[in-house]
Amino acid sequence: MTVVLSDLDGVLVDSQASIMRAWRAWGRRHGLEEAAVEAVEHGRPSGEIVAALAPALDAAEESRALDALQAADTGDVVALPGAADLLRAFGPARVAVVTSCTAELAEARLRAAGLEPPAVVVTADRLRRGKPDPEGYLLAARELGAEAADCVVLEDAPAGVSAGLAAGMHVVALLTTHAPEELAEAHERVASVAAWLAGRHLPAGSPDR
Repeated sequence: MTVVLSDLDGVLVDSQASIMRAWRAWGRRHGLEEAAVEAVEHGRPSGEIVAALAPALDAAEESRALDALQAADTGDVVALPGAADLLRAFGPARVAVVTSCTAELAEARLRAAGLEPPAVVVTADRLRRGKPDPEGYLLAARELGAEAADCVVLEDAPAGVSAGLAAGMHVVALLTTHAPEELAEAHERVASVAAWLAGRHLPAGSPDR
């Protein structure tokens, strides 16, 4: 039985505008080069990004401030094509969200997009290591009672693709935020969750194929 483990931002919801507003404001406040902030590759816990951009700052404190700012700024966060259909089609026993967001931020974005959070949501505050480490995907699989070989990972960022592959799962890359060549390691690349659902691009032998 196929289980779907989905990233949140860039896969289920479009939160890019909110993300960049927060990071640009944070960068200006700390006098960082705008180009450095714009070039940040997201899909990782915000504390890791802060540590890379401004190692002199308290990464945990700055991360909390960034996440709180984004949680309060969800006015233009919307569901991406196929997101609601995915949650409905697979149901609470066969779908989980695995995100680098905190629990508060993930819930705020899901609610803003009109999506009901599934029973299993693995967030950065539940993990010791974020993507590209496979810990989050392995935890989600355990909580759904699924084997790695039965899991399909939906990701839009290179760090997430690497995490899914390291977990031994079938990885489908969504071409929503990165160029195809940046996601070349994924087993499949599709335009959106809607396109994946329409084609039922599932691992060979899946009962859902």
